[in-house]
Amino acid sequence: MTKDQWGQIKQDLLKTVGKNNFTNWIEPLELTAIDDDVVTFKVPTTFQGNYVSRNFGELILFKVNGFAPSIRRIDFQVAANSSQKPAATASTAPAPTAAAPARPTARLSEDVLSSAPLDERFTFDRFVVGKPNELAHAAAKRVAEGGPVTFNPLFLYGGVGLGKTHLMHAIAWDLQAAQPDLNVLYLSAEQFMYRFVQALRDRRMMDFKELFRSVDVLMVDDVQFIAGKDSTQEEFFHTFNALVDQNKQIVISADRAPGEIANLEERIKSRLQCGLVVDLHPTDYELRLGILQSKADRFAEQYPSLEMADGVLEFLAHRISTNVRVLEGALTRLYAFASLVGHQITLELAQDCLADILRASERKVSIEEIQRQVSEHYNIRLSDMIGPKRVRTFARPRQIAMFLCKQLTSRSLPEIGRRFGGRDHTTVMHGVRRIEELSSQDGQLAEDLKILRRALEG
Repeated sequence: MTKDQWGQIKQDLLKTVGKNNFTNWIEPLELTAIDDDVVTFKVPTTFQGNYVSRNFGELILFKVNGFAPSIRRIDFQVAANSSQKPAATASTAPAPTAAAPARPTARLSEDVLSSAPLDERFTFDRFVVGKPNELAHAAAKRVAEGGPVTFNPLFLYGGVGLGKTHLMHAIAWDLQAAQPDLNVLYLSAEQFMYRFVQALRDRRMMDFKELFRSVDVLMVDDVQFIAGKDSTQEEFFHTFNALVDQNKQIVISADRAPGEIANLEERIKSRLQCGLVVDLHPTDYELRLGILQSKADRFAEQYPSLEMADGVLEFLAHRISTNVRVLEGALTRLYAFASLVGHQITLELAQDCLADILRASERKVSIEEIQRQVSEHYNIRLSDMIGPKRVRTFARPRQIAMFLCKQLTSRSLPEIGRRFGGRDHTTVMHGVRRIEELSSQDGQLAEDLKILRRALEG
């Protein structure tokens, strides 16, 4: 086998193992010798040789056999001292005898350092900026520029479908395009937990620690999922500290602010709050309309023969206010339906085609949205309204929010209580009754309830 053939094999491996795995583990391999049934590669470190042998040895051997069927074993020699004991060996030869213990079969998953797949649609070019998300967009763009860390971590939080994942993918795309050698790791908190548990089970914790601490940028989506998982939180805390100490950038997302994530250790909450915490607010009408117009422009290229009547996008932006995913999904369905039946897109067609979505969107108000609207109306911090303080300034808005949650959502009293700082359902019941009593006596309170209802249902 020649070096040119090894180059062909490397290109084939790139397609098989993915860009991150290839860059970190395959590309550094240097073909040095072929002797009978053994092919030898130089590796930068013993650790790298061991890891490649365990995770990619059999795959490399299979690819090599396509050019050199006689090869039965792969040796890895440390480049700095090729005369030392081989770093690792991959072989199809018979298993070693008792005098030479077999290599442990337990190992980390082959993609332990590979990012979760990035969505090609989630770039900054396709992110529609409006007042509810402009700060989050600006912060994400700053991180994507690379260079010295100015705030660490960047913590993005907000409800479902508001753009947290989109911004994280966009950061990763820009960093990889500008600095291809940068080791950017994006994964969900659930994947972090799975890999941690797998490393524990396979007794590979040192590998796990070294791998996660070697990244340049760590991005963890939906961090609320590690809440209550004590061992995972412990490892996440140490990983976080190690990367911050190395001045490596961390980007985190969650469905709520750090201080509001139940069952998350206080020391982790404190660490997450030490950087820039940015809230992605629910979309307003103008932002929803901008998102629809941007998506409609792309659909116009895909369906050039379809025309859309005036007022359709405005109607959808007004009626579908749950989240961006539902909004975009509705427009996708509308274009597909119009294309299949051969009709132009009119208001009547939209009402017929999207009847179920429009019906479901009529009263889809979330507890989170109610909490935010009430806290903004009374000019208090969301954390104070949800927190333990019982002073009237916070207690009355808290009771109003509980009342509206009972009226406008289908959530049970215990569920509402949990979302208000873990309160008991009897506390919610008392708050609801209190507001019912006061609303018939206090004209200002009754007016506040009307304004809040209009804002939430509009």
